[in-house]
Amino acid sequence: MTRRTFLATQAALAAQPTTKADWFDRPMRWSQLTLTEDDPPKLDIKFWLDYFARLHSDAITLSAGGVVAYYPTKIPLHHRSQWLGNRDTFGDLLAGCRKLNMVVIARTDPHALHEDAAKAHPDWIAVDARGNPRRHASDPSLWISCALGPYNFDFLTEVHREITTMYKVDGIFTNRWAGSGMCYCRHCQENFRQASGLDLPRTNNPLDPARRAYILWRENRLFDLWHLWDAEIRKINPNARYIANAGGGAMSSLDMKTIGELAPTLFADRQARHGVMAPWANGKNGKEYRATLGRKAIVGIFSVGNEETYRWKDSVQSDAELRIWVAEGVANGLRPWWTKFSGSVHDARWMKPVEQIYSNLHKWERYLRNERPIADVGLVYSQQTATYYGGENAARTVEDHTLGWYQALLEARIPFEMVHDRLLDPAHTSAFKVLILPNIAALSDAQCAKLKDYAARGGSIIATHETSLYNEWGERRPNFGLTDLLGVKYNGRIEGPMKNAYLRLNHPHPMLKGLEDAPRIIHGVRRLDVTPTTQFTQKPVTLIPAYPDLPMEMVYPRGPEPGTPELFLRENGRSRIAYFNWDIDRIFWDILTRDHGLLLRNAVDWATRGERPVTVTGQGFVDVTVWQQASSLTVHLVNMTNPMTMKGPYRELIPIGEQRVKVKLPANRKAKKVHLLAANRTADSTVKDGWIEARVPSVLDHEILAVDFD
Repeated sequence: MTRRTFLATQAALAAQPTTKADWFDRPMRWSQLTLTEDDPPKLDIKFWLDYFARLHSDAITLSAGGVVAYYPTKIPLHHRSQWLGNRDTFGDLLAGCRKLNMVVIARTDPHALHEDAAKAHPDWIAVDARGNPRRHASDPSLWISCALGPYNFDFLTEVHREITTMYKVDGIFTNRWAGSGMCYCRHCQENFRQASGLDLPRTNNPLDPARRAYILWRENRLFDLWHLWDAEIRKINPNARYIANAGGGAMSSLDMKTIGELAPTLFADRQARHGVMAPWANGKNGKEYRATLGRKAIVGIFSVGNEETYRWKDSVQSDAELRIWVAEGVANGLRPWWTKFSGSVHDARWMKPVEQIYSNLHKWERYLRNERPIADVGLVYSQQTATYYGGENAARTVEDHTLGWYQALLEARIPFEMVHDRLLDPAHTSAFKVLILPNIAALSDAQCAKLKDYAARGGSIIATHETSLYNEWGERRPNFGLTDLLGVKYNGRIEGPMKNAYLRLNHPHPMLKGLEDAPRIIHGVRRLDVTPTTQFTQKPVTLIPAYPDLPMEMVYPRGPEPGTPELFLRENGRSRIAYFNWDIDRIFWDILTRDHGLLLRNAVDWATRGERPVTVTGQGFVDVTVWQQASSLTVHLVNMTNPMTMKGPYRELIPIGEQRVKVKLPANRKAKKVHLLAANRTADSTVKDGWIEARVPSVLDHEILAVDFD
């Protein structure tokens, strides 16, 4: 099935009449109880139903089937819990949740199968590159299933039909459905050869023809599976939908543009921090999902336990860590969904904090039913750049550039949205004064044309490093695809990694605001050798060539500075173009030097002419987002001023002092009331010439300035 046929079929299904309104937008507070196989005889269903009610939870996902069935399945080889007996644990939980008027989604997990199924259908098992069937790494009594063959397409389809028929659930959510790495089983070999004429690849190099064909084949195969499950579910219950556990940012393997078209709602399964991850990563999930789903409801899953490499699934996170993670998601448009593994409560410390969080969100619900974000800065992300240019090094060569910009924009308190590089049309970009391209290296001619059109319509662009130097397949061009826009040509040389390189700051210039006392700052690590194709009259930043860093006696500049620009600024009508020919964003994320952050902030202010829809002044590290609802406007302030921000978890929440907010009212709207939701008090504010100025005395974790319209 081609993607065009697939989407046409999906559109036809979407046009079918339903017997009741779609449920996707109603829930605001989700819960999930992920059962373990030994739960059925000891599960205290009343305990959990009482907890769901105290949370004001209006939707839930319950374990139903797949690796373990929690209902009396009649499907051969569908493994019933050894402890199920004559019970119907899933059915009993569902019935109780229905009495609470909750949306109910059934969860299935097809990534592993039991010994009896493996013996009956050895072709259901995933196979490694050496031809060996794969045992489950965590539980060797199980086998890893092949996601792209008959186990999912036939067996799990029948499971989904049975669940939908027996229980009339609102949908089915499938975990780990897309496979557990590359599979070389006979079905994958035969299906791939039939589709491409090639053998399965033995390399991860995206420039290899077989690898490129496999990337596309796997994606289409999974979208075919998504379509199949959705269609079969809707044949039984037209109001129900299949919702895949899929999606994300540049590092996601399935095209988010297609997911945005298919999914009626989507759940961001980024449950907690791990390693060196900031709490704003949860807000980033919301921005990435919204870039392709638009106004559809998006939900952020958070675990009450830790999500580090060693996977302590029965652990408990601190109160402060839970609060900051959820606050970041909510401030960026995610509806929260807590998940708990096992029906047994081994450590109850998480329960009260989640209840308090949900109680507040329930009180604030009408101010969280957002209609649109208010931001005029767009940060572009590119899955094709990560896949075909970055490959195995995409985290460093692609994502780190994005993370640097993300951190810099938060530090500057600049509201922004994310933009998918396959959605660069006016409908998705006209709201933005500037688009930021953080090393978006792989762009097609058509995408370059859309960016040029955006600039011709008055939009500004900030680009870094190798942006547009490669086509959409990761093949290097002889010159930038955006060379006319950037005003430079590529000379065929990339310098780096550079050590001990510096930049000369040529004052005065608005790009150097905050750096007035600095004659020079450190350079990046990699730079492109470029030649201007137009005249650049502004040269605020020029090259100081690298010189030895050892021995210490030899650490001194060599020769005169060439005056080579390292920042290219040009104006074309209303459009402003800024191009950094070096990896400023990646190096900022790597070392977080203040100087680079100021240059990035100043580039945005220069490109937008210093105008912002909101300004928030005060001390601290604060994420600022602005939303409009049907009859209100909200400014979210999430306080991340904490020694554990860049490597969690939080031990405590540390309040910050007074913040001054200045926000522009939407056209033809007047303010009736200005108040602070967390503080539960009227805000000290003034209204003048369509702007509201308000004082926020302090912020602990999350404060919302709410403006009711008259």
